[in-house]
Amino acid sequence: MKNYYVYILASKRNGTLYIGVTNDLARRLGEHKSKSVPGFTRRYGVDILVWYEIHNHIDAAITREKQLKGWNRAWKIRLIETHNSGWNDLAPGLV
Repeated sequence: MKNYYVYILASKRNGTLYIGVTNDLARRLGEHKSKSVPGFTRRYGVDILVWYEIHNHIDAAITREKQLKGWNRAWKIRLIETHNSGWNDLAPGLV
């Protein structure tokens, strides 16, 4: 069964946030970190993986991504700090 990931990247602690969804988190993080894809994350230096969750179905992952994008900033920060209070980059354990 394929996994789908909803993830939050940050530029720094309490910095700019980006929420995305992918079926290959390691590949997608590599793209963000290498700045190889033009767009928001490259423009604003958003490449620290601070939170993610795994879903079994793409529909559930997309629904969750849209839900998180609709949240206010305080809720997003609370979600991150509940699971990663130090805003550590979680990517090294995954890639």
